[in-house]
Amino acid sequence: MASTFPDPRASAPAARAATDRPTRIESHGIDHIPDDERHGHPRELFSVWAAANVNYLSLVVGGALVLMGLSLWQALAVIVVGNLFWLLTGVLAVSGPAAGAPSEVITRAMYGVRGNRVNNAVTGWMISVCYFALNLAAAAGAAFALVEKTGVHAGTGVKIAVVLVIAAVTLTIGVFGHALIVRLYLPITIALTAAFGVVGYAVLRQADFGYAPDAPLTGVDLWATVVAGVTLIASGPLSYTTSADFSRYLPATTSRRAVIGWTALGGFLPSIVVCSLGALAATVVDMTDPQTALEEMLPGWFTPVFLLSLVLGTIAINAMTAYSAGLALQAVGIRIRRSLSVIADGTVAVALTLYALLVSNFLDTVSNVLQLTVVLLGPAMTVYAVDIALRRGRYDGRALMDETPGSPFWYAAGVNPAGAGAVIGGAVVAALCVNTAYTGPVARALGGMDLALPAGMAVSALLYAVLTRRAGLRTRTGAR
Repeated sequence: MASTFPDPRASAPAARAATDRPTRIESHGIDHIPDDERHGHPRELFSVWAAANVNYLSLVVGGALVLMGLSLWQALAVIVVGNLFWLLTGVLAVSGPAAGAPSEVITRAMYGVRGNRVNNAVTGWMISVCYFALNLAAAAGAAFALVEKTGVHAGTGVKIAVVLVIAAVTLTIGVFGHALIVRLYLPITIALTAAFGVVGYAVLRQADFGYAPDAPLTGVDLWATVVAGVTLIASGPLSYTTSADFSRYLPATTSRRAVIGWTALGGFLPSIVVCSLGALAATVVDMTDPQTALEEMLPGWFTPVFLLSLVLGTIAINAMTAYSAGLALQAVGIRIRRSLSVIADGTVAVALTLYALLVSNFLDTVSNVLQLTVVLLGPAMTVYAVDIALRRGRYDGRALMDETPGSPFWYAAGVNPAGAGAVIGGAVVAALCVNTAYTGPVARALGGMDLALPAGMAVSALLYAVLTRRAGLRTRTGAR
């Protein structure tokens, strides 16, 4: 049995037909979506992913590339290459319609029933909650500035109220779930595109298209910075190992190419545009404080709209994060309804955010930790993508629901040695190559060049393919 509590009211045929509507709380958790409840078109995925990526963080990351010492055109090239990783996010999404299950369950095929609980606890729940807290803090900063512009002093009480309001809106979307996300994110995408269109016009008018740093990087320093920049950009799409969560309601016969294309395009296009605007802005203003710097470039009347768009964009990305974190909590083995698991995740994230904003520099610590997540997320996404390739995208969602020792995904004592070994091996190699919060021995020997991302992904892909084939390629079991 799956560790979830679907709404018992959804058991009747009439009720089941209405389980995925924007006006009612989604009843499904990590349980299988029956064929008669599948609906929609893969083009819906474009606005889902676009709304989450027209955001403040992309502006910050784009500006950071110039601050790292790259010229404008070097930064733009890095932005394009780093965002190509959205193709992997799209590839992972094809498993959703195939299985009628979220990523948090599909990964049982890679790690085993018990091993997958550990996977969800770390790469699913813990990292998602930390990202939620960081994004919420960013949105709160913009909201505080917006409140100040109304003449209200943002004291401690006001800050707490602002964080709670933003969190409440975010969690409401996450609780209502899939249908509300699909319905809301098209108008959100349109609104954010309009707002960032004004930002783009202001930035393009003032940007220095011939910008180059006073002391251009060369040789090893240049390549080390380029690789670090690609890793920084790629960390965005790599953090979405859960893209099947938003495609699982599509019919099983849905075109795989369409799922890959609309998912990847939804993340790629807005990320390219917004990151590039951040890089362009950095050629004329100091992007160490992006919010203040960008306000200097914008017309005064637009500043409140700009701040509001930053909050809205963060709500969009955090609602998706909260939704997936709720599913991850269920997949860990905690028997709780999906709606309650989303609220539980949000409560933890809000507590971390308030502690960080009001008590300590905790967010700085969390931020440093998250810079290292590529060490784990790169191998995890690679194993997922390789498994899809080996199984040719075929998964039996009902078989994946079986958590008993008789399950085809029980493997050895509930753990798939191929998946566990590949992720651990890839993460170890990546850790030796990293140069972020600390410098690994390989990075030190290469003059500071951080090859954690390509090395970790390459090793995990090779290990998983070899170990899976040696184990007999269980693609015939539990695949349809």
